[in-house]
Amino acid sequence: MHLNKRVLVTGGAGFLGSHLCTRLADNGCEVLCVDNHFTGARRNVAPLLGRANFEFLRHDVTFPLYVEVDEIYNLACPASPIHYQHDPVQTTKTSVIGAINMLGLAKRLKAKIMQASTSEVYGDPKVHPQTEDYWGNVNPIGLRACYDEGKRCAETLFFDYYRQHGLRIKVARIFNTYGPRMHVNDGRVVSNFIIQALRGEPLTVYGEGSQTRSFCYVDDLVEGFIRLMDSGDDFIGPCNLGNPGEYSILELAEAIIEQTGSSSKIVHKPLPENDPRRRKPDISLAQEKLGWAPTTPLKEGLAKTIAYFDDVLREIGG
Repeated sequence: MHLNKRVLVTGGAGFLGSHLCTRLADNGCEVLCVDNHFTGARRNVAPLLGRANFEFLRHDVTFPLYVEVDEIYNLACPASPIHYQHDPVQTTKTSVIGAINMLGLAKRLKAKIMQASTSEVYGDPKVHPQTEDYWGNVNPIGLRACYDEGKRCAETLFFDYYRQHGLRIKVARIFNTYGPRMHVNDGRVVSNFIIQALRGEPLTVYGEGSQTRSFCYVDDLVEGFIRLMDSGDDFIGPCNLGNPGEYSILELAEAIIEQTGSSSKIVHKPLPENDPRRRKPDISLAQEKLGWAPTTPLKEGLAKTIAYFDDVLREIGG
């Protein structure tokens, strides 16, 4: 990675984006962070605002953007069901029109561009663990389709720009990631459980809690992003990035109660529509091509995340 490279991060004030911006700025890049603050927050990038190599621009990627950069990380899109189902049409537009606009920018600039795709492209998988050559099992008209199909279409666009225009692309498929700066009202399981435990409220487990997820700490994921972007042009992905450790939702709930020292109990509610039963990445490709694998144990990552939410709840008096 050469110094003074100018890098655009869309969705840069979000959970993942802000960690990526920090890492890139620390590496000596000039970072242009673009975010429309739908789920991103200025506080996430506040420590960067005074730095000479960081710039923030409030912008919605569904509108064209005219800037000069060397690389683009396209992270813009709400990623939790609560947020992406709030305005499903806008969610699809962000994934699809946002991808078209960023690919058009990359084509004009001859810039390298990475798409932050998702394990949701696999839907409720019939293959376990999920490898990149699995085409998925997705309901195209369900409540989650605005996100799942939006991200699948974005991947289509990336590969068509690669084939049709010779664009230098990278596609990362992100599995569940957690860590500091997750949105308080994210609605996702790690943040939900931690906040409920810290408040002494019951932890809400959907179904019996036997459905599984893999949990990757944010620093590990960002390392994967940078290694993928810096890899040779012959490797474009898609590439799974996630932690292959598989935990049931019930195990996670029990671990968080234990680590917070909470007196919270566990309550069970009906499963949401199209909620995947099992989710675990096969990261053989990332290990082979990028020399990448997550290194942060769940207990250690949860401790940092719990400390963050403890501070946030004190700030908001919650």
